[in-house]
Amino acid sequence: VLCGRTDDCPEKYGEKRTYVAYNLTVHYYCLLMSSGIWQRGEEDEGVDGFLITDIRKEVNRAAKLKCNICKKKGASIGCVAPKCKRSYHFPCGIQKECIFQFMEDFRSYCWEHKPVQKFPDKESRGTSQCTICLDLVEQLPMYTVLKSPCCKNAWFHRECLQYQALSAGIFFFRCSVCNNKDKFQKEMLRMGIHIPEKDASWELEENAYQDLLQCYQHCDIKRCLCKKGRDYNEPDSKWEIKRCQCCGSRGTHLACSSMKSWEQNWECMECRSILAKSGNYSKQKKRSLATSEKTDGTTCLLEEPSPKCPRQSPGSQRNFLLQSPKIMCQNNLSPCSHLELPASNRLTMSLSPLMSNRNCSLRKKHLRKQRRDVSNILKELKLQVNIKTTRLNINAENIWNSALKGFRQRNFSPTNTIEIKFTNCKNRSKTDTSAASKHHFFQLLMLHLQNSSLFEGSSAKNLSFDFQAVKENLYFEAGKMIAVSLVHGGPSPCFFSKTLFNCLVYGPENVKPALEDVADVDVARTIKMIKYANSLSSLQSAIDDCYEFLAAAGCLRPITSLCDKNMLVNDILIHHVIKRIISPLESFRQGLKTLGVLEKMQMHPDAFCSILCHKPERLSAETICDLFTIHSSPDVNKVEGADFWMGYLQDVESGESVVTLEDILLFVTGSFSIPPIGFDPEPTIKFLHIRYPVGNRLLNCLELPITKTYEQFKNKMEFTIRNALRVERE
Repeated sequence: VLCGRTDDCPEKYGEKRTYVAYNLTVHYYCLLMSSGIWQRGEEDEGVDGFLITDIRKEVNRAAKLKCNICKKKGASIGCVAPKCKRSYHFPCGIQKECIFQFMEDFRSYCWEHKPVQKFPDKESRGTSQCTICLDLVEQLPMYTVLKSPCCKNAWFHRECLQYQALSAGIFFFRCSVCNNKDKFQKEMLRMGIHIPEKDASWELEENAYQDLLQCYQHCDIKRCLCKKGRDYNEPDSKWEIKRCQCCGSRGTHLACSSMKSWEQNWECMECRSILAKSGNYSKQKKRSLATSEKTDGTTCLLEEPSPKCPRQSPGSQRNFLLQSPKIMCQNNLSPCSHLELPASNRLTMSLSPLMSNRNCSLRKKHLRKQRRDVSNILKELKLQVNIKTTRLNINAENIWNSALKGFRQRNFSPTNTIEIKFTNCKNRSKTDTSAASKHHFFQLLMLHLQNSSLFEGSSAKNLSFDFQAVKENLYFEAGKMIAVSLVHGGPSPCFFSKTLFNCLVYGPENVKPALEDVADVDVARTIKMIKYANSLSSLQSAIDDCYEFLAAAGCLRPITSLCDKNMLVNDILIHHVIKRIISPLESFRQGLKTLGVLEKMQMHPDAFCSILCHKPERLSAETICDLFTIHSSPDVNKVEGADFWMGYLQDVESGESVVTLEDILLFVTGSFSIPPIGFDPEPTIKFLHIRYPVGNRLLNCLELPITKTYEQFKNKMEFTIRNALRVERE
């Protein structure tokens, strides 16, 4: 509607856009350069801020103006030189070698008033190579030829420069000879080269750098001890491959080099000989970071902080039914013992144990409430699951591959009821129901995920960057498996770090990682060197030592004062913990969207944090007692049976029994722990005239015998549960 042409050439005229709703088609450059229109709207209004009403007014204004080049109406662009009244269409201006400046006020100059490059009279004329296309270019002040303002003998074809600018964008467009950016861009904009405000085209290409992300995975030790071969790599074991800390192009199994932990450094023979010749290598006793850090009284970076609420001994909660919370606090029965805290906190704790115990008790109650909320949310999500059944054939010894195969089979749907068949178990117990098999499967799967290469860290884990896993879309599958486990009655992962959880819920751009999130020992050491530098010279020295790492991470910044280290540390943390794994994180988030789990996490972050970032509370007699609902027939003394049952739970909790509370739960439900969604159906107890207890896993019902004495009740319970589980394990 502005130039009247149908040409579609984005390099010359900008993108050609058609808006059917407004019956409007424009070239982007025609719109930018039109003299009588401005962006009065927001970026998402009209056409990139140009309002539709304003465009129509500009079309009407231009319809009265004749182009000085083609003599047709619709010339919307005018020369900005004083007293010059020439008007023209944008394509006509290009043809007549006018200059259009894509900056500031978007000025246009006609062929007579256009800016030209000035050349010294003494400068020799001749021909040289265009440093972009390498064809010959005449060294003359012509429209089609441009000279670099920063290099004496750098000449370009205008067309070559324009194509390079469109490809490189404002962040990467620079002189191809000296790499100057500011001076070069300023001159090119003055001479009418359009530099778009976008990232370079090669940065936007999917998987453009995937070859650079491959890690060396091969044991180069002369005598490899691994029976599965030099390429075998099992994370978090003695067969994990450690790469040379200097070159990264040689590797060894931890066991093959007698390394006790991943934290020890290792150099290959080539690098060791180079270091020896330069005098920088000294063979000293290696020690882990944890050992070296503790010598100066500071806390080890990778060591998990001591939990505020350590687990109680089996007998610490005995007689819970008889004691009030106040009595428990006075007798120091709370799990928050001041002996477990650092020395700096012991004085405070000894002065106010009651307050600390009360806070811990309140925190536990708060966690229980949040877990009840999660249970209700997950039950709501489970309404999506229909009665159609999908069977997964699972090999417990190869849980990941068989689970992956099952989840990727064509007929698998998260909304179908899942049935598990363990293919490697010849003699399954008759009491092993579908629900028990399913819970056992999800339990094994969550344990595998926790120890897999998809995650890194000690107990609170973040996502790692595994190129092969990204390539095979395994992060998506892991997120999907976790979502399905939660909704279908499986356990929760319980190993997410707060940083990972916040990235999933609030978005990575709103999360500030901490030093504890760094699992890589070398990166952790680098950050600590910078963070604890106490002078500008020591800070500069630390930066020089890790210059290549900072450059590769894009974290180099000018350091003028000691306080600049905080910004540098923050940049490194954001790069290593978040930006480095942005692709796996997005895939993982997409997987967690299965069955609407991620959406509920974002709506109820505190509730889901209680099951994803905290380990489940250890089973107590009180928990088991609350879990089961007691039913009995009219001819049974319900009170006496309940007394025997609760007394037995207290004995088990205090360690006066050969079975554990987990054994009791397993005997009845087939599960060691209470899943976040709870049990379906809810566990019940029946007192019947039977000889021995019966665990009905199909109904989650515990049938208990009626006995005359407590000793008889206890003996029958222990005999039955112990032998039933022993047979099942065998």
